Amino acid sequence: MITFAKLIGGGLATISIAGSGVGIGVVFGALILGMSRNPSVKQQIFVYAILGFALSEAVALFGLMMAFLILFAF
Repeated sequence: MITFAKLIGGGLATISIAGSGVGIGVVFGALILGMSRNPSVKQQIFVYAILGFALSEAVALFGLMMAFLILFAF
C-alpha cells in the first residue's frame, strides 16, 4: 500500500514538468513577438527571456527533485 502511494505521489509531483514546458513556450513565444515588433531592443529582451527560461526550468527541476525524494527517500 505504501509503494502504491509513493508511485502516485511521484507521478503527481512530475506534473510541474508539464507546466514548465508551457511556461518556456510562452517565454520564447513572447521573445519572438517582441523581437519582431521592435528589433532595436533585441539584446535586452533576450536577457529577460533567458531569465524567464531559467526560472521556469527551475520549477521543473524542483518538481523532479520532489518526485525523486518521494520515490526513493521515504
